[in-house]
Amino acid sequence: IKPAIEIAVDGDTIIILQGTYLESNIEVGKSITIIGRGNPVVDAQGKGKIFTVTANDVVISGLTIKNSGISYLEDNAGIRLEEVTRCKISNNRFINNFFSIYVAKSFDCIVENNFIEGLKGREANSGKGVHLWYCRDITIKNNNISNHRDGIYFEFVRNGRISNNVSKNNIRYGLHFMFSDSCEYRENTFQNNGAGVAVMYTKNVLMDNNTFKHNWGAASYGLLLKDISDSDIINNHFEENSVGIYIEGCSRIIATKNNFLKNG
Repeated sequence: IKPAIEIAVDGDTIIILQGTYLESNIEVGKSITIIGRGNPVVDAQGKGKIFTVTANDVVISGLTIKNSGISYLEDNAGIRLEEVTRCKISNNRFINNFFSIYVAKSFDCIVENNFIEGLKGREANSGKGVHLWYCRDITIKNNNISNHRDGIYFEFVRNGRISNNVSKNNIRYGLHFMFSDSCEYRENTFQNNGAGVAVMYTKNVLMDNNTFKHNWGAASYGLLLKDISDSDIINNHFEENSVGIYIEGCSRIIATKNNFLKNG
């Protein structure tokens, strides 16, 4: 894959055919499309990052991306977007990566229709499924995420849109966001996580038509709100969580038309 990227120019499409590619630390610094045919596997064998994207308008689709290295110093990821815009990550399988998708200082990007399964283990050696830091106008939809520290994580994000995802069996939270104003999440399912969703230090959040289910444990919540304001919780379903909603230090919260069933 690396030699193909080296000879490519902006606007090219690289077709990766069926097979296993034992490659890591692949730099994508050109505005290209990378498409897998026949579900090719890119296996880093635990050696560092896999794809790092530093160009705008990059598309990566149709790959199985697995075994990025575990690191306590670097945020190794299956795909990492660094200061880019209009990139799209779709229809991939992420297996046993430290972080699966890491998006930093990026805008107008889409993450959709991916299957993401992390390294089920201790919180210390597991990263996030989809991690956003300092981003704006990012869409995350139709992904299935499991076995990470957090399924989806937002920090310093504006206008994030999270819809139709299933985030389950994660060690800590199905969705965790902090300092991320004017975001919305709709029609997601958060099931069997350490806790369903945590929203902290944030304002203007819309939480609409989500399902919080079987988030059960000694310190577990369907939805945890801490120091948030001017937000709406509408049409959600809370079933068999230790606590349906826990609210601390919040103001101007509207919770209406929600269904609570068999919570502790």
